[in-house]
Amino acid sequence: MKIAFIGLGNMGAPMALNLLKAAHALTVFDLNAHAVQSLTDAGARAATSLKAAATDAELVITMLPAAAHVKAVLTGEEGILAGIAKNVTIVDSSTIDPASVKAFAELAKENGNAFVDAPVSGGTGGAAAGTLTFMVGGSAQIYEQVKPVLASMGKNIVHCGDTSTGQVAKICNNLVLGITMAGVSEAMALGEALGIDPKVLGGIINTSTGRCWSSDTYNPFPGVIETAPSTRGYTGGFGTDLMLKDLGLATDAAKLARQPVYLGALAQQLYQTMSTNGAGKLDFSAVIKLYRKDGDA
Repeated sequence: MKIAFIGLGNMGAPMALNLLKAAHALTVFDLNAHAVQSLTDAGARAATSLKAAATDAELVITMLPAAAHVKAVLTGEEGILAGIAKNVTIVDSSTIDPASVKAFAELAKENGNAFVDAPVSGGTGGAAAGTLTFMVGGSAQIYEQVKPVLASMGKNIVHCGDTSTGQVAKICNNLVLGITMAGVSEAMALGEALGIDPKVLGGIINTSTGRCWSSDTYNPFPGVIETAPSTRGYTGGFGTDLMLKDLGLATDAAKLARQPVYLGALAQQLYQTMSTNGAGKLDFSAVIKLYRKDGDA
């Protein structure tokens, strides 16, 4: 397919590369010239504007930081909606709030286009390996149309329901993730303070009822899981500021739904403290620094 890919950040760039590997004809656009050059070196074509990127596309995919960026990319004078042909689908893999998704879907519909929300889980490693999980919101018909393309970038492609339910799934998943990471951090720091070897405690948790991804794959205590960001100074993972953003999306959505999120609100404050203290770029598992006596966050 002729695909326009907008947004070549830490997630978008490897996703776009996997589309090239699957032999799609790819046109890319990003404000980062280096990122664009990396993709054109791999075989993509660089567009001079968003409008130009969308003009000949049979599918448009966006991967952007926030809802404000998605809106600007869609509705700018030289934006996607100004160049896209009728009946071409827009797939947004950004993580944004469900209400914005519904608003963007209406704008796209007025322009003659379908808008699908398809946020991802799996991190930069999953993006590079092509093993992401896509949580897709949209009609069953459009889902079947975009699924083969998404399968070039992910291993698990899940239809969540109507438009915006993909984002609902994503923010609920990351709500769990933020809470469990804080819980594992609290337990690991307590164990350290009480004198147990962290590796022994981690091994027990990971073979007992406390087992979860935040412990057995991404343990926040350095050295417990050798491949976790905690063992490399909390670098190269999912940033604290990104987790804070996602928890903010969850708590904002909860307010609209008049649904309590007690633990989510507390977790949000923990990551807010991390960010305020200058640790926003560290992996979110660095939240354990708030619990350890030698923590510097």
